[in-house]
Amino acid sequence: MSESKKEYTYIDLFSGCGGLALGMHQAGWKGFFAVEKNEDAFKTLRTNLIDSKSHFLWPDWLPLSVHDINILIEKYREQLLQLSGKVTLVAGGPPCQGFSTAGRRDEMDFRNTLVDSYLKFIDLVNPETILFENVTGFTQSFRSNDNTKGKNFSTYIVDELRKRGYTVGFNMINFSDYGVPQRRVRFILLASKKIDPTIFFELLKKNSETFLTSKNLSKKVSIKSAISDLEKKHGTVICPDSPSFKSGVYGTACNSFQRYCRVGARKGVLPDSHRFANHKDETVERFRKLLLLNIRDKNLSNLLKSDYGVNKNCFSVLDAKLPSPTLTSNPDDHIHYSEPRTLTVREYARIQSFPDWFVFCGKYTTGGECRKNDVPRYTQIGNAIPPLFAEQVGEVLKQLIELRE
Repeated sequence: MSESKKEYTYIDLFSGCGGLALGMHQAGWKGFFAVEKNEDAFKTLRTNLIDSKSHFLWPDWLPLSVHDINILIEKYREQLLQLSGKVTLVAGGPPCQGFSTAGRRDEMDFRNTLVDSYLKFIDLVNPETILFENVTGFTQSFRSNDNTKGKNFSTYIVDELRKRGYTVGFNMINFSDYGVPQRRVRFILLASKKIDPTIFFELLKKNSETFLTSKNLSKKVSIKSAISDLEKKHGTVICPDSPSFKSGVYGTACNSFQRYCRVGARKGVLPDSHRFANHKDETVERFRKLLLLNIRDKNLSNLLKSDYGVNKNCFSVLDAKLPSPTLTSNPDDHIHYSEPRTLTVREYARIQSFPDWFVFCGKYTTGGECRKNDVPRYTQIGNAIPPLFAEQVGEVLKQLIELRE
């Protein structure tokens, strides 16, 4: 981590469990405060980055708790106005579910209106720079019932930010090109009044190899390289927070990525949230057959529907030699590359580049109507920005700011 000439502050909007915040922390930034409305996601962020790392300064006028962005804007308008021009960066992106091609893509989804809430917040705080992240579907125009072209939110936000005096640039970025063991492509936008976004994206790509080399990490990491020390074959014990489940123990760390993730984890302590699913015998047998078929990293939905009567839109057996496909909030979408089971929360976290010392709070999973409101551990991780990528963003932004000053 390079030395800063001064302390750079940012506000984390729609912060979730803290993937972006962790990366910015590791890059030497200081959070001013975070905005997250879900209790469990905020508890995870608070446990790791407030109570443990003291990453956020947190103003006296704002309760240290969950916040809905619209209520925050209404209730603390004057305090936010007083921050105008004093915050280097506002980072984060509204919930992606309304834009995701994996979902129903409803233009009228209420979560899509949070883009306007984001812009209202920008109007009040007037940061120097804005970092915005969302799914690739954010760039696609919606279609109405009569198949006419609807709103394109990426065009909308670019136009709105330009009206506010920002120079705007964006790219589709595959996080697997930045040392993350996951082929996860996201829309990344940078808007600034002082930084050229084109230079930012060029430098981000150029610096990645040097950054990863400094941490003894490879640019491309396979899923087996990421999680083989967490395989069930290394042994199991009763899960500390779920006595009716088994939890995995550590195997030997056998590569630099595993050693990197295990830095800071307490020796002799079980990996956090490494709880194995209690699959039915018939489910385990079905998974064994799929593993024997050796059809790796391919969508097996049609095979499952025809041979097993399983109705899933996306289902695959992971390929040990490749980075993982994009993780969703549903752990049932993928089978482990060598064991007849789904992935654990800790394995999800590894694939998203969270270190093992980072613990997760709340339910493991949820279902039914609870899906509308709950943000269990799998969902927290599936929604997060990989900290390893966020750290690289933080480093490049610091570098550009320091060159300008």
